[in-house]
Amino acid sequence: MENILGSTITEKILAKHCGRKYVKPGELINAEIDIVMCHDVTTTPAIDILAKSGIDKVFNPDKIVIMPDHFIPNKDIKSAELVKKIRHWAKEQNINKFYDIGKHGICHALLPEQGYVRPGMTIIGADSHTTTHGSLGAFSTGIGSTDLAAALSTGMLWFKVPETILFKIEGNLSKGVYSKDIILYIITKIGVDGALYRAMEFTGKVIDDLSVEARMTICNMAIEAGGKSGIINPDEKTIDYVKKRTNEEFEMIKSEEDAHYEKIIEIDVSDLEPIVSFPHLPSNGKQISSIREIKIDQAYLGSCTNGRIEDLRIAASIIKGKKIADGTRMIVVPATTEIWKQANKEGLIDIFMEAGAAVSTPTCGACLGGHMGVLAGGERCISSTNRNFVGRMGSPKSEVYLASPATVAASAIEGKIADPRKYL
Repeated sequence: MENILGSTITEKILAKHCGRKYVKPGELINAEIDIVMCHDVTTTPAIDILAKSGIDKVFNPDKIVIMPDHFIPNKDIKSAELVKKIRHWAKEQNINKFYDIGKHGICHALLPEQGYVRPGMTIIGADSHTTTHGSLGAFSTGIGSTDLAAALSTGMLWFKVPETILFKIEGNLSKGVYSKDIILYIITKIGVDGALYRAMEFTGKVIDDLSVEARMTICNMAIEAGGKSGIINPDEKTIDYVKKRTNEEFEMIKSEEDAHYEKIIEIDVSDLEPIVSFPHLPSNGKQISSIREIKIDQAYLGSCTNGRIEDLRIAASIIKGKKIADGTRMIVVPATTEIWKQANKEGLIDIFMEAGAAVSTPTCGACLGGHMGVLAGGERCISSTNRNFVGRMGSPKSEVYLASPATVAASAIEGKIADPRKYL
């Protein structure tokens, strides 16, 4: 039986990878995986599962990329032992794509930067924000350690083909409003389960106008609305980004004009203000003009959501020549070693440090309340990260407010949640 309507980009990618002409939402399929991404926290349980199952070889070492990032640099003996185990296993399996200290980075920033993400691919990683890579026209999703073990051993993984919700983002972004504000607004509008197990496809003039890095921010947070994936049809910007990083071939798969969507949500962002998501959900977004004075103890700029060079440039343009407010600390974490080096080359690190901020080596540490920025009870942090659940960045009695790099920077200067537009 043929499809009456055309297929979405997600359906077309999954169909290609399971050897079918087309697939329909709700079908269970077994798809080939192009890239398996591993980091320090979830990989060791997968290694243990393989060992207990008597599986001593991975399906293809060239399709596996490993980057310890959550507790890097190692914060204690336990985290050091985790990475030691992964290093030994990677060497044993002849996995050469291992990004250790000195060339390390946060997985969802490093993977596209190093040319491993290309349009039309299937990518999995045992981390929920693997949805980031759909920004380059790939089907990319997070999994658990058990599924990671299955993929490492077979190169295949089962999926239920998701329904797709199309988000048409139109209008013109005002000065001081960024892609982070768009996705926080969307999550506030539909809720943290508003796209549960759906592919969130983003399109429209505003998406077309965004840089590839800004698109990554939107797809990164698809999971915060419950999405199985976030995805954007590839265009000339995608091609340019990918070709600068790899010579590998790729296929420009796109949604068909008559593709079927579960629903279409149209949003005009012309009047959108900077958004801040209040504790303790990403969906608790408020426009900046409605926020009363809220003092902060920490401003955090970094993570897989907003630690790229574009984000650092935006924040530095606001902070340049100013000082971090007394009683407030600012922590800046470039997402990869290459981003750190570029920021240093451009003088951005000097700008942050002269303002009184601390600049770290790449790490996920503070984002998950692991290390290098953990919050004490009663402290408030405004953060460019993706989650503000209870205890996410430290004490369950702390509070995390999510915002764009611009809003984080403005707030660091004032020592309270602040409107970045006055600095632009």
